[in-house]
Amino acid sequence: MKALVLQHHPDEHPGMFSGFMDEAGVARDTVELNAGDTIPALDGYDLIVSMGGPQNVWETDKYPWLDAEKDLIRDWVGRREKPFLGVCLGHQLLADALGGTCERLPRPEIGILGYHQTFAGTHDRLFDGVGSPACCLQWHGVHVTDPPPGAQVLASSSACSVQALRVGRWAYGLQFHAETTADTVRTWASIPEYKADLEAGLGDMTIADFESAAAAALPAMNRDAQQIWENFHGLISEKETY
Repeated sequence: MKALVLQHHPDEHPGMFSGFMDEAGVARDTVELNAGDTIPALDGYDLIVSMGGPQNVWETDKYPWLDAEKDLIRDWVGRREKPFLGVCLGHQLLADALGGTCERLPRPEIGILGYHQTFAGTHDRLFDGVGSPACCLQWHGVHVTDPPPGAQVLASSSACSVQALRVGRWAYGLQFHAETTADTVRTWASIPEYKADLEAGLGDMTIADFESAAAAALPAMNRDAQQIWENFHGLISEKETY
């Protein structure tokens, strides 16, 4: 199996998922869209993973490559019905490209926070073995307000009604950061584009408090991430046998 990884910032990479893909024998090519890389021909890829970034789905004048990524999603997911996993911005692009709507949150959702599975989520194999409610790293100022036609909403939080969704059979989006590693909070806190959202979202919490909360929750978050990956990999592996 071979994956194409789409990145929108050098520090928003697959994180924990990189190790999971290595263990599963999933080879991968990475395209840095923000650095001017072009999307290659898709023949030969089995899976596309789209990561987060500081861009917003509607900023196509500022970032023209967003249109190219949306076209890719419409082709890969909408027409080819191939496996896709989007995280944060990648989740929002999945929704936007296929007819959903994304808008700014009244206040960014940032911190070690909870989400819960919807009824559909409790019956979707992606969340088999994952507890509900669960804690996760949240770091976003935009959310999906209307999912694409026919999509299933799999998880929600008090601030964001679409924390996870599935489109068709093989395409998933996660608003929360399941890929979190021990370095994620410290690294992202130093990114200039994230500072305004960070200050607005943390409220009275300091960055040191945020890092401590992330460190304490990391073992549980990583276990959930591994379970989500194993479930997703199992699903798309079955697809290859059809």
